[in-house]
Amino acid sequence: MKLAVVGGGSTYTPELIDGFARLRDTLPIEELVLVDPAADRLELVSGLARRIFAKQDHAGRITTTTDVDAGVADADAVLLQLRVGGQAARNQDETWPLECGCVGQETTGAGGLAKALRTVPVVLDIAERVRRTNPDAWIIDFTNPVGIVTRALLQAGHKAVGLCNVAIGFQRKFARLLEVEPGQVHLDHVGLNHLSWELGVRLGGPDGENVLPKLLAEHGDAIADDLRMPRKLVDRLGVVPSYYLRYFYAHDEVVRELGTKPSRAAEVAAMEKELLEMYGDPALDEKPELLAKRGGAFYSEAAVDLAASLLGDGGSPVQVVNTCNNGTLPFLADDAVIEVQARVGRDGATPLAVPALDPLYAGLIANVTAYEDLALEAALRGGRDRVFKALLAHPLIGQYDYAEGLTDRLIAHNREHLAWA
Repeated sequence: MKLAVVGGGSTYTPELIDGFARLRDTLPIEELVLVDPAADRLELVSGLARRIFAKQDHAGRITTTTDVDAGVADADAVLLQLRVGGQAARNQDETWPLECGCVGQETTGAGGLAKALRTVPVVLDIAERVRRTNPDAWIIDFTNPVGIVTRALLQAGHKAVGLCNVAIGFQRKFARLLEVEPGQVHLDHVGLNHLSWELGVRLGGPDGENVLPKLLAEHGDAIADDLRMPRKLVDRLGVVPSYYLRYFYAHDEVVRELGTKPSRAAEVAAMEKELLEMYGDPALDEKPELLAKRGGAFYSEAAVDLAASLLGDGGSPVQVVNTCNNGTLPFLADDAVIEVQARVGRDGATPLAVPALDPLYAGLIANVTAYEDLALEAALRGGRDRVFKALLAHPLIGQYDYAEGLTDRLIAHNREHLAWA
């Protein structure tokens, strides 16, 4: 089995490598190709990756290339984990929206739209190269904003599934609280990427006992603290919202908070510099503890599980993924991309049935999906007016003067990445 990782020079790649090494019985990789235009980062990351494989007695071969076509040739699956513009672009996404009184975040709101506009054309170009070189390969997208990027891939006819680590993070957290193995915990996870709720927590399988009320009663304070939301809100909802819902449920509070401290991008950039220095140490043969602060916890386990299911029989039959709605949420179009539990196999992902949603959740899902429709149109066709309409439609913006100011700033800060600007 051959896998390619586009964006393989990321400082987060050793986390992925560690998962591949530990879970080699689930996903028996013979060759892993790290693809990245930054040859210097590739050298550092791949060196550590080979040492991790060697320490854990993994027989797979790790190669590198800056050539996408060469890297994806004959690959059974291609993982996308790229960041167009790097941490510098992310830093802009997290700062200029604050000038208009709107949240600055790399996947939500105006910053998320900027990332989508930069990313979608690049990802589609890579996907076309994959299709020309190996049309049978699966594309696993971890590149944010996952929902919009995955929809772009599916709309263009690619074999793609989107992946996020939010659900597996909740699964692991709830398993610790319940003192059971993670595989025993199944989530009634419903929504969009970075806009989701855990409506139930079931033991033993998708039809098992719902222990969410017990979790909230016994561990509500800890859960609320992790979400950085009030316990009374979580109790009132009776569900566990993704921590990204804080940008919606406490928008003004978050804006004030973000205006008083350095951006997350600045923190990550400093962390990446330190990590790359560590990766250059020939004695290092395991992922460093600092990497845990980089973000993306449990991504490697989720990626292994998904790839194993798409390529064979090694993964879990039911996983939380991003895939086409196809009637699952009746208030959305079939081609909308949703994030729910799905049966995953060689033919792709088929969402499980979802009960009728409370309007509190369905309304916000519908609103953000409408924004994503417009965001994808802007990413594919460009134009100031399309950018403005997408911003105006976003529930965190929604006022024309905000949308005007944000449009001007978005284009000014991203002109080098926008072919039409």
